[in-house]
Amino acid sequence: MVNKRVLITGASGFIGSTAVDKALELGFETWAGIRKSSSREFLKDERIKFIDLNYNHPEAMKNQLTELINKHGKFHYIIHIAGLTKARHTTEFYNVNYLQTRKLVDCLIEIDAVPQTFVLMSSLSVMGAGDEINYTPIKIDDEPKPDTVYGKSKLKAENWIKSLNNFPYLIIRPTGVYGPRDKDYFILMKTIKRGLGVSAGFKKQILSFIYSEDLLDLIFKLLDRGITRKEYIVSDGDCYTDIEFNRIVMEALKKKNILSFKIPLFIVRPAAFISEKTATILGRVSTFNSDKYRIMKQRNWSCDISPLQKDIDFKPRFRLKEGVNKTIEWYKENGWL
Repeated sequence: MVNKRVLITGASGFIGSTAVDKALELGFETWAGIRKSSSREFLKDERIKFIDLNYNHPEAMKNQLTELINKHGKFHYIIHIAGLTKARHTTEFYNVNYLQTRKLVDCLIEIDAVPQTFVLMSSLSVMGAGDEINYTPIKIDDEPKPDTVYGKSKLKAENWIKSLNNFPYLIIRPTGVYGPRDKDYFILMKTIKRGLGVSAGFKKQILSFIYSEDLLDLIFKLLDRGITRKEYIVSDGDCYTDIEFNRIVMEALKKKNILSFKIPLFIVRPAAFISEKTATILGRVSTFNSDKYRIMKQRNWSCDISPLQKDIDFKPRFRLKEGVNKTIEWYKENGWL
């Protein structure tokens, strides 16, 4: 795949910047799609080329891409990671996760710049709550029933892309992604370092994870195989309880004991609502919101990844213990912990 050209949107984020690293490692001419106001903290390699796509003005975006393609050639691949996981208003999820995706794809079709493969980074959240009685793993052919605004906006983007005749898409639905640069699991790990282990609800909860480097490895492997018009659920194939996850983090942090407690869901729900409304009044975005409550409430995040195993013989390089160790090592080296 040497000398191929890839555009990675959302490149300033945790997963996006990791994708840029992987593309450079594989020898791609790598274009990072970021806003001018976005941080380039993890995009300092001089080989990276930048573009600020004007999603809000499709005509301007067409001109941008036409000029770029005339000068450099078409993108062989586009990995569309740009999106919102939290927002002040419901409409923002649909505007970014669905409408901006649609505007980009419309633009590519109109200027005859459709890549060999367009990767849409979706989420396991599009599937909604799984079997919470027998804990059957979530399968790719299960009917999606998202119960979060985030999941609904991602599913809308998925369904629209799938409706396009002959459009060469790949839809990736990862479970919880963690690794160096991630800020979400960092909060949990920092809490454990301080001696606290907090979880929501008393009923057993099954969790699943994928290390960021493994996620990008499998995406580029799918691209290399030329697989299109398919969707995949992604995890490392293992399942853990919240207690097992906390224990792995404790070992990596060399913490012998923490104070563990569970918060009843009937307390978590109003707390999330109040946090969300307070942030809205203050003009801020709250990480702890109604969507987050529904995610915390979900008891079964186990996944069936047999399609990935069948199509590309997927085997993760990092199980949770190894991945957490590498992640915490990075946090320490970079002064986060």
